[in-house]
Amino acid sequence: MEQMTLAELGLVKPDTDSKVEEKESTIDNSQRISGSKTMQILGLSRHTFDKAVKGGFLVQHVDGKKKYYILSEIEAFMTTEEYKQMSEGSVDKRNTLNDLTGKDWLPETKSFFYQKGLGADSPEAQIEKLHPAPYSFQDIGHLIRFFTKKGMRVLDPFGGVGSTAKACEVDGRVCTSIELSSKWHELSIKRLETEVGEGTSKNHIFINGDSCEELLKLDDNSVDFVVTSPPYWGILGKIDQKVSKNRVANNLETKYSEDDKDLGNVDNYEDFLDILVNKVFMQCARLLRPGKYMALVVSDFRDKSDFISFHSDLVQKMNKSRIPGGGILNLQGIKILLQNHKSLLPYGYPFAYVENIHHQYILIFKKEAKKK
Repeated sequence: MEQMTLAELGLVKPDTDSKVEEKESTIDNSQRISGSKTMQILGLSRHTFDKAVKGGFLVQHVDGKKKYYILSEIEAFMTTEEYKQMSEGSVDKRNTLNDLTGKDWLPETKSFFYQKGLGADSPEAQIEKLHPAPYSFQDIGHLIRFFTKKGMRVLDPFGGVGSTAKACEVDGRVCTSIELSSKWHELSIKRLETEVGEGTSKNHIFINGDSCEELLKLDDNSVDFVVTSPPYWGILGKIDQKVSKNRVANNLETKYSEDDKDLGNVDNYEDFLDILVNKVFMQCARLLRPGKYMALVVSDFRDKSDFISFHSDLVQKMNKSRIPGGGILNLQGIKILLQNHKSLLPYGYPFAYVENIHHQYILIFKKEAKKK
């Protein structure tokens, strides 16, 4: 990020001498703080700290050859708006993507982050855990805050029990959530009403229908961000020891639905991919405004003895694809969502290597103008 000068921030005080020569040692030694300790207290980089001193917001005192700062002056500086801007940063006027400062932006460029949830026993997780494949609204919020500004429109074509809608409500965005199952559709609305606040569901659009059909009804270039976690083919119908322990034993759903239109019920993997990419994701791309992003939260999985690299299959089918209505969908990066809290199960032991898959991939695409 380009560093702004104090003058550009409107913080420079003219004709200010930031160095004061002490003629007598009249200041209590307990009030004298070294420069390195002052930077530590303020939490500023050397570069920003020097700007604060040079701008006259923090006075450097000198007693002979010893330079120091006064604790009471440091504490007073920490109450000012100038300190708040220096410590928290400011949003660059050229930033049309999000509301993050440079300080907040930089950590988000890491290629991974840790999954964060409320925990199964949390009062706010009781609706979420009813769904067979929920994802944390906090993780979705992480993505929404980076790829949108407040007030922008977010689309989730597989709305589930409303994780994206809840994240949008919490962070001040507007969600369009499409969900095939009437059960999950109704629970997603109930979730906002009970977990966020009465009337909050009315701030968003909830569509109970098939995304393959509903997306065709929406206008080109009408949303600012697409984020979703799609079905993982028919993997939910495979009752392994983890599913038996965590869901069957607790009388929880193990499938999205019995609907023939449910992509989780498509028999053939290639047919599943074709529908998912061409009838859902490419239509979502049509709805994206140019220059905006799509983030897909997916996981690889096993089908009997075969390891299915779902994330790479999606990348191969989607990257550089031409979007209906114009434009190209280009892969921008792949984040790893680490699920370090998940328990280990003895798959394959003691005969063969079988992974405990404790991460998901976040595939990040950008809609760009068609290249000539």
